[in-house]
Amino acid sequence: MASPDKLQQAFSLFDKANEKDPHTETAPSGKTYPKELLYALRMTEKLNDFAPKASEALQLTARCQHICRWEIPRESYEMNRTGYLKWRQDLKKFHAKKAGSILEEVGYDQETIDKVAFLLEKKQLKKNEDTQTLEDVICLVFLEHYFEPFASEHEEAKVIDILQKTWRKMSEEGHKAALKLPLSKSSLKLVSKAIAG
Repeated sequence: MASPDKLQQAFSLFDKANEKDPHTETAPSGKTYPKELLYALRMTEKLNDFAPKASEALQLTARCQHICRWEIPRESYEMNRTGYLKWRQDLKKFHAKKAGSILEEVGYDQETIDKVAFLLEKKQLKKNEDTQTLEDVICLVFLEHYFEPFASEHEEAKVIDILQKTWRKMSEEGHKAALKLPLSKSSLKLVSKAIAG
């Protein structure tokens, strides 16, 4: 059974942690946010839209998916594929530890804390329903809010490759939701090209 008070308390502490992000981003509304706080709010908004009956553990995970990410910068690892994968693995453990201590502080039981860690580490993708839903939401948030700037900075071949990798991670429901996103004509063209390929 979801506990709204506990959930809101956890959200508030996750947000407080993410408010310390020194990097900022301006939303289309014109308001400037700490980057990871804006990302967390977008994750919750997209989860509520895509899976309104999401479990409490999944709601918690969506809100803390990038918690304090700036504390482990990509540049602190080798700038190659091996370094990138090591960075991603270390981040998952870091997020799980950070979120776990906040959830403990709020009074969540070990079962919930373990479930959030399991989801943050993206275990059993394509097999576990909550892990898959989380991945779909991550991909949808990327496509809706971060794809356009990413595409403008990279060659088309790289963009198509990233889109194909993103598409493979998603479920059928995720694909349907992605095609309904308010993407620009140029972005839609790239998505269509990636799917066709």
